[in-house]
Amino acid sequence: MRKIKILFVCHGNICRSPMAEFILKDMVTKQGIADDFHIASAATSNEEIGNHIYPPAKAELARHGIGTSRETDYGLAAKTARRIRRSDYEEYDYLIAMESFNIRNMMYEFGTDPENKIYRLLDFTDRPGDIDDPWYTRKFDVTYEEIVTGCEALLRHLGY
Repeated sequence: MRKIKILFVCHGNICRSPMAEFILKDMVTKQGIADDFHIASAATSNEEIGNHIYPPAKAELARHGIGTSRETDYGLAAKTARRIRRSDYEEYDYLIAMESFNIRNMMYEFGTDPENKIYRLLDFTDRPGDIDDPWYTRKFDVTYEEIVTGCEALLRHLGY
């Protein structure tokens, strides 16, 4: 069976998009459907490349029992920020931004979206909109709840 490939995207890949990556990974693992998915995250900027998840974001995930290590060919490793690449458009089925500004930057990288792969996470809910950046709001709990809502709606959209 072909995996559904999802790439979450935000500005720096240290708060919202890695939170979404690990929240969705946790959800699909708990539902026993993890083998159906490949889930990752990336940034639209170069500002945080190579940096780890922002400590308050990591702490919010930990409060909910969600870890932030990723599997590699060599075992577990800490998630570090990476920038989107033009090849991500072909590699992933869904390119899911946290806000409209991220979509604008993704379109700059990809040019167009002929296969309609680009969405905001909350577009899958009954309250479409942007997820505010907790780097600025400091409301990591609100961000967590919005991402959970979006990921649940995404899974429903995918038929799970």
